[in-house]
Amino acid sequence: MATILITGATDGIGFETAKKLASRGYTLLLHGRSAEKLKTATAAIREAYPDAALQTYRADFAALPDVAAMAEKIAQDHDRIDVLINNAGVLKLPQPILANGHDARVVVNTFAVDVLTRGLLPIIASQGRVVTLSSAAQSPVDIALMTGKGGNADAMDAYAQSKLAVTMWSRAMALAHPQGPTFIAVNPGSLLASKMVREGFGVAGKDLSIGADILVRSAEDAEFAAMSGRYFDNDARDWGRPHPDAEDDARSAEMARLINETAATLL
Repeated sequence: MATILITGATDGIGFETAKKLASRGYTLLLHGRSAEKLKTATAAIREAYPDAALQTYRADFAALPDVAAMAEKIAQDHDRIDVLINNAGVLKLPQPILANGHDARVVVNTFAVDVLTRGLLPIIASQGRVVTLSSAAQSPVDIALMTGKGGNADAMDAYAQSKLAVTMWSRAMALAHPQGPTFIAVNPGSLLASKMVREGFGVAGKDLSIGADILVRSAEDAEFAAMSGRYFDNDARDWGRPHPDAEDDARSAEMARLINETAATLL
């Protein structure tokens, strides 16, 4: 059975996705920032599915050396990953600027995706998939914010910039790896009932299954295998148009280069 890694799997869409995939018999690698939350999440999944094949990995995605170490540990433990679901993300934080001057939204939502994915590429199957969570919120990227050299973005703007950046990155990675794996950016749905939405917008949100179901589809359906470099908009329930910058191959390649080079300085 296929092996699937889900980041941010201890709550929200990640946890709902993990439960749905566990019911299908996959081997699941679950990432979380908290050892206690990982223990709780795995216990809940095993209670529902006693035969679930689960392995956990803890890492703080605001600390890129943690991310790199996690990738190395997974590569030691497994010789193949079939699907990587880059789900972990943050929006509203009490201290959004890290000690190194970088915005945590950019580090977690964008740089950590690059570090983890590149670290795992040698063991991701050529017919495998890298599914990265995007958002309907996408706004032009301020290079100063992206490189930790300035910028004064509020929570929503920093989040929207990080999501456009990672959507551009996904397109660039698809172009750079024409023989696979498949790279897809997915907006799982707006204002779903996650902790992020509750804290960021003060609303209960819509059924998390809306987002989890599309992530399961993106991991399983043959349709997605042929869509490397594309953006799926689950608000429209179809392949959609991201921000124009994420449809520009040259800009996307430059963004991927900037993300990779900046992330390297934080390792």
